Amino acid sequence: MVLVRLQKFLSAAGVCSRRQGEKHIVDGLVAVNGRIVTELGTRVDPGIDTVEFKGRLIEPRQDLVYIALNKPKGYVTTCDQSGARIVMDLVDISKRVYPVGRLDKDSTGLLLLTNDGRLHHTLSHPSFDHEKEYDVQVKSPISDQALEKMARGLPMMGTRTREAKITRISKQRFCIVLKEGKNRQIRRMVGKVGNQVGALKRIKMAGIRLGSLEPGAWRFLSARERGSLLKLL
Repeated sequence: MVLVRLQKFLSAAGVCSRRQGEKHIVDGLVAVNGRIVTELGTRVDPGIDTVEFKGRLIEPRQDLVYIALNKPKGYVTTCDQSGARIVMDLVDISKRVYPVGRLDKDSTGLLLLTNDGRLHHTLSHPSFDHEKEYDVQVKSPISDQALEKMARGLPMMGTRTREAKITRISKQRFCIVLKEGKNRQIRRMVGKVGNQVGALKRIKMAGIRLGSLEPGAWRFLSARERGSLLKLL
């Protein structure tokens, strides 16, 4: 038996967001096993209980897919581009999924793919503050002052980059955590402090870690990972 909160069931079924679900429950618009429920703490078993919203039976969605891919260098983050190697060529499943955000052609690492439109929109929207962590190798030794400048923010594309967390790994390598994703942002930031990126790999996004996935390999997210992403909705 797997019990989930009623508002989470509504969200996962694509009816509404969890917050909207809470309001619908309080307003008496949701029934469980034929009885109106107004208690927010109500839990249901999707495999046994019947849930209705405004008299319409809600089926639990079983077709949503959440994937982590280790994008290799040389692949384009798109669903279709003539003459190019695209990330979709690496994922051999029958369901159509879409990349969440982008990694440029020369960058590698974690890319999330899903057919959950709500999650895709949430993670892709620039106002959403999920963290993305990158392992960066630069071509020349980089000074502490340069790292501090990048961490404080730099002028870019008519605005200023937000503050970032930066941890040095070696003379020519550091980790950076961003809460935004301007076009080729890290490469531009490194260029503004007089250096060049040699290798750029995303190792974490929205709490999901790349882990030990080999380049070009992919996996379905675990139930725990899926749950942590759905909490963001």
